[in-house]
Amino acid sequence: MGRPRAFDEDEAVRAAVALFGGRAYDGVSVDDLVSHLGVHRNSLYKTFGSKRGLYLIALRRHLDDDVRPLLDALVGASDAAVALRLVTSADLGLLLLAATERAPVDEEVAAEVRAALAAVDQAIADALGVSVDLAAALTAAALGIILRGNPDNAATALAQCLGPLT
Repeated sequence: MGRPRAFDEDEAVRAAVALFGGRAYDGVSVDDLVSHLGVHRNSLYKTFGSKRGLYLIALRRHLDDDVRPLLDALVGASDAAVALRLVTSADLGLLLLAATERAPVDEEVAAEVRAALAAVDQAIADALGVSVDLAAALTAAALGIILRGNPDNAATALAQCLGPLT
């Protein structure tokens, strides 16, 4: 009979979300995971299979814990300015890193990123009564604002330029 787990899997995944969200996949070594998650190397491999396995679980947790609440909040977006502020204020760090670093080289990550971004686009389209194409452009602008920094001022300026969309 095997020994019981000496770590909380849920806490380990949450810590992995923070670690991958701060450093990206390639910036995190297995040694980093072992030391930051408080998990023995053997336990990490036994539980998650590999660094990539843990990364996928962490990405999916990030989508559930951070992107899904954004989708729920977007339902109440009354205009483009509100939608932009909601997206630019959400914690989307791991999603953005996944889109730029892992999605180009990992089809499973790419599928998760595409699905998450499509869901954001659809939520904006539904809330504002605009086409999904226009919503995708708003999503792209919001994500670009996050990447450039100073999201509050940039989102406000863009929303003022857009005016009413409907």
